[in-house]
Amino acid sequence: MESTAPASPPDGAPALSMRGVSKRFGELAALADVGLEVKSGEIHALLGENGAGKTTLMNVLYGLVKPDAGRIEIDGRPVALDGPRAARAAGIGMVHQHLALVEPFTVAENLVLDRGPARGGLYRRAVEEAWARELAAGFGLALEPDRRVAELSLGERQRVEIVKALTSGARILVLDEPTTVLTPPEVRDLFVALRELAARGRAVVFISHKLSEVLDICGRITVLRQGVVQGTVAAAATDEQDLARRMVGHSLGGLSRGPRFPVGQARLLEVVELGVDSAAPRPAMNFHVSEGEIVGIAGVEGNGQLEICETLSGMRPARSGTVRLGGRDLTRASPLERARAGLGVIPEDRTQSGVVLEMSVADNLALRAHRRPAFRRGPFRLQSVFDANARELVAKFEVRPPDPDRAIGTLSGGNQQKLLLARELSERPTALVAANPTRGLDVAATEALQNRLLQARAAGMAILLVSTDLDEVLALSDRILVAFRGQLAEVPAEQLDRETVGLMMGGVGFPAAAREEAIRL
Repeated sequence: MESTAPASPPDGAPALSMRGVSKRFGELAALADVGLEVKSGEIHALLGENGAGKTTLMNVLYGLVKPDAGRIEIDGRPVALDGPRAARAAGIGMVHQHLALVEPFTVAENLVLDRGPARGGLYRRAVEEAWARELAAGFGLALEPDRRVAELSLGERQRVEIVKALTSGARILVLDEPTTVLTPPEVRDLFVALRELAARGRAVVFISHKLSEVLDICGRITVLRQGVVQGTVAAAATDEQDLARRMVGHSLGGLSRGPRFPVGQARLLEVVELGVDSAAPRPAMNFHVSEGEIVGIAGVEGNGQLEICETLSGMRPARSGTVRLGGRDLTRASPLERARAGLGVIPEDRTQSGVVLEMSVADNLALRAHRRPAFRRGPFRLQSVFDANARELVAKFEVRPPDPDRAIGTLSGGNQQKLLLARELSERPTALVAANPTRGLDVAATEALQNRLLQARAAGMAILLVSTDLDEVLALSDRILVAFRGQLAEVPAEQLDRETVGLMMGGVGFPAAAREEAIRL
């Protein structure tokens, strides 16, 4: 039965109270007697490793998952949340990790989808766009209602999703990994908006793996580990190391990067005068990655990084120039031919071009290897080999739940990413193009993956690291290139610091000649 939010809560009652929430999926205890309280006017963090139960708990709150036990109270009164409609009626709004907007529609049209046209069932563009603009401004969020969603940056889409959730009257807003795809300026803008919402009495549940951001924006922090609450702590009374220990049960070891220079001299991956396929001419790109070297590409999203990765992987044809791997010309090679030649790829969007969501974990992990004789007997697959391969990689990369037969689409985003990384690195490619490889991973998994990249580098692999996480680029890279309006410029070795690279990402300090030639992709 649907519940409507009360006009005024009892004195002292929290905006949200979840008590004794438990949920099992077969033998897996996803949640075990979980409790969570969030106050009005509070930004409250929910932390945990991938698979710790964070998303499951919030899906229970939003009516997407039915708990086996537990009680939910909104403003001190029990509610029965048997679906998203009931959750919205109770004043709960949720912005999921994977945004769900209709890309051909404008911002205003997407907002109207939930509410319906203002008058008589007819959509009046000027009226609805004015309403959307006023609505967004009222929440402290700037939007352009007449722009199509397909034209927006990920940060702008995130703002649309938040306004969409608030349109239904949400007083409890759940944000699942809201900063994963945002640039530093967009994160700052989001935090300004969230603080304004909290100041107006709304309660915000903030799910994130970025501990520095959690400590910056949140007042209190609840930590989950393997479906069990490890405690709630004030942000002012903790630090990143303490939170990491609470999340994983032990201290983290840190990165072991070794000296910041390549161990080999051979240029394994070479890009010469490469032009991205386009109706309009664009500047050509030149760069290389040597044996035992990590070259990072930093930049605000939308400055050509996606085009570079797609062209190198063979998903996008090159307009001109040459791509060579170990001296072999791969410019016209298909993605499969590039993989067989020794090029590994971690794509930016795993769900579109990295994994097959409907297939099992075992099948996804064997996508590159299933044609090999070891995996087949004549035309028949050797299931035992598929399963053994999956069990080994699942254990090595600590995927949860460790079930090779489970459809990969039922796993959390972080665990999907672990499996993608496991598959690519297990092939031991000559060169690896890695686009945002740790996006969506918790602190322990991020550190483990980064150390694996460093180990691959030490073994001689050439790695092109494309990441919007500037701290990751600085921590791992031997050399750094900055992408700005489709051009690349290398950061001088003596200036490899956050301030210099950050300014270049905005065009400040970008070489004058390159800046003049730069054409926005």
